[in-house]
Order: sequence, then C-alpha cells, then structure tokens
Amino acid sequence: QGQFVESGGGLVQSGGSLRLSCVASGWTFDEPTVGNMGWYRQVPGKERELVSSLSRGGNEYYAESVQGRFTISRDKAKNTMYLQMNSLKPEDTAVYYCRRDFGSWGQGTQVIVSS
Repeated sequence: QGQFVESGGGLVQSGGSLRLSCVASGWTFDEPTVGNMGWYRQVPGKERELVSSLSRGGNEYYAESVQGRFTISRDKAKNTMYLQMNSLKPEDTAVYYCRRDFGSWGQGTQVIVSS
C-alpha cells in the first residue's frame, strides 16, 4: 500500500546527470493521509539511507552527501516525484527508491555511475 513505481535509472559517467521519477501507484498526493515522501538509496551490504525528502508542506531535506547536486520535486497533478541528480559521482551508485510515510517499498531503479 502507498507504493511508488520508480524509473529513470541507468548508467552514466562521473559528472553526468540523471532524472529519476516515481509515480504513485493506487493513491494520490492529495489524500489527507499523505505526509512526507522521499528518495532513498541502498548499496549491497549497507543500510538503506535517506537521500532527500519533501514534507507535505514542501519543505526539502537533503543528505549532506548530495546537498547542492540533487534536487527533489513533485508534480501533484501527475502524482509523480522526481530527483534531479547532477554532478554524479561513483559513490552515488545504488538502487534508488521512493517511499512515503507508512508506505511500502517499490522495486527501485538502479543508478550506476562510472568513473
């Protein structure tokens, strides 16, 4: 329940850009129970980490490692959230997921940044 479907990952060279998208599946952004939503990432052997989030009111949060390089946004009319990733580094390589508060995890989208 409350799941997103992620897309937009791929292979990119260091310094390049990607835009990830995730579409709400079976629910809409304007439902009163929808609170914070965010992008997470995970590499094998490590815990999933929060990369960036948006509160219901639009307040943005960025992990220090992506501050100034990534931008989170959403289109409420399309029930879609985005993550614009610029100046990508090899350490950004991970599977990226979207999740809303109390939502379930989707399948994620793989990002690989080559050096």
